[in-house]
Amino acid sequence: QVQLVESGGGSVQAGGSLRLGCVASRNTASIDIIGWYRQVPGKQRELVAKFFGGNRTIVADSVKDRFTLFRDNTKNTLWLHMKDLEPEDTAVYYCYAFIDANNVWGQGTQVTVSP
Repeated sequence: QVQLVESGGGSVQAGGSLRLGCVASRNTASIDIIGWYRQVPGKQRELVAKFFGGNRTIVADSVKDRFTLFRDNTKNTLWLHMKDLEPEDTAVYYCYAFIDANNVWGQGTQVTVSP
């Protein structure tokens, strides 16, 4: 079973920056779909950004120009660089991958942005 382990969440003031990391127990070069979702209580989990079909990316309109997705296949790590954070970005962020026809999720990391 492939595992995804997130790191880098925390609390920051509006306008600040954070970097989230996700380490996979498999070579990320072999993972076609991998990315980040987020969820707030009472709402559905939503896509933040993901790689698919090689190095193509999808980034949610709400974070475009503020969040950047990187993949370091030498370290089996996916990064999400977040800048100009807003209180509306407060959520639990989950690393996600589609591997061997299965949806695989990390345990989640909390990001809290104060006004």
